[in-house]
Amino acid sequence: MKDIILDTLMDSLKLLPFLFLTFLLIEYIEHKIRNKNIITSSKKLGPFFGSILGAFPQCGFSASATNLYATRIITLGTLISVYLSTSDEMLPIMISENAPIELIIKILCIKILIGMICGFLIDFLLRKNEKDEINELCEKEHCHCEHGIFKSAFKHTINILFFIAIISFFLNISLEYLGEDALSKIFMKNNIFSSFISSLIGLIPNCGASVMITELYLNDAITFGSMLAGLLTGSGIGILILFKTNNNFKQNIKILLLIYMIGVISGILFDLLALI
Repeated sequence: MKDIILDTLMDSLKLLPFLFLTFLLIEYIEHKIRNKNIITSSKKLGPFFGSILGAFPQCGFSASATNLYATRIITLGTLISVYLSTSDEMLPIMISENAPIELIIKILCIKILIGMICGFLIDFLLRKNEKDEINELCEKEHCHCEHGIFKSAFKHTINILFFIAIISFFLNISLEYLGEDALSKIFMKNNIFSSFISSLIGLIPNCGASVMITELYLNDAITFGSMLAGLLTGSGIGILILFKTNNNFKQNIKILLLIYMIGVISGILFDLLALI
């Protein structure tokens, strides 16, 4: 139990600088930038930069992107591009296990490309439905933003961090007592349903999911397509923050299902390409 508590605290504290800087940016934009054309024009290339930034290790950028989307500073396409390119703990695990550099670059490039394509496509299809709601977060949290952007950003950060720590604690307990061995038996290698399962596991908002999926692939327990499916849906803590900060529950479910289906379809396609 001591290790679980320490892991939970460490995982949560890693997000602290990302969360604070993100909320500080949100507060600055709300208080200083009144010309919405500036915000709108910056959204056009969002999926391009989002997919690249999301490829960095850990899930800090997915957490930041989620908060930026909750206030509509970035588009849905940008958010999806970050989620899809985020690999959480995949890169550190691959490096520590001395995986071939060609394999690491291949995985990162595929995830970035899928994130970029899906992001631009989503923004193109929904370009007329996006609306600016930058004041919504402050109204929802009753943060009294008039007292200063630093105080307001700090309040938002503590609220989200507490929420993350509580949920992560219960997830860590579940993974500890259920065990990775039991979860690994769920995957069905060389079966079309494998990508459905790995994508579902990847949605678990905990770094343990990406670690397990990466380890299973490196030990030849799952296929490349199944591994890719799980890593595409594995946006770390981002999904958890989405349900906390974005008050449109139906929209959150749709985003969750969209990411899941992209992961499943991508996994199946890459497995089929491998067979060909």
